[in-house]
Amino acid sequence: MQAVTLIVVGKLNADYYAAAAADFAKRLSAYCRLRIVELPEEKIAGKENSSALIERALEKEGQAILAAVPKGSALTALCIEGEQATSESLAAYLEQRAKSGAPDTAFVIGSSHGLSESVKRAAAQKLSMSRMTFPHQLARVMLLEQLYRAFSIINGGKYHK
Repeated sequence: MQAVTLIVVGKLNADYYAAAAADFAKRLSAYCRLRIVELPEEKIAGKENSSALIERALEKEGQAILAAVPKGSALTALCIEGEQATSESLAAYLEQRAKSGAPDTAFVIGSSHGLSESVKRAAAQKLSMSRMTFPHQLARVMLLEQLYRAFSIINGGKYHK
């Protein structure tokens, strides 16, 4: 069974996001071995969020993210500059990975400041959910839903209409 790892910076602190994420995680268990790794968001000292302070925080987060990627997993970074995909193209990507002999994949959602350049460079692909901005907690739920939809497409389920 294919392993999918979600590496996320920050916690779900709203009950409705946690409930939705748990529901999709449960549904995904029929299709893959899902693992969610929550990493802490780096605190940025000082009242001014200078670009140097943000860059240092992102680099620290980036080191933790890269250390959390399972060996042999293809990394997908969710970031603004990523390509926008359809549900069908995500399904095709997961299916191609499943048939490749190296099926495992990891997706990463960064902190409110984004992702470090080192994580983006390490990514096999970069995806953008939308040109709009979403809260990171909602992005996690949206990614889980899209993964469930993709596996449903692959397996001929009725979820995707």
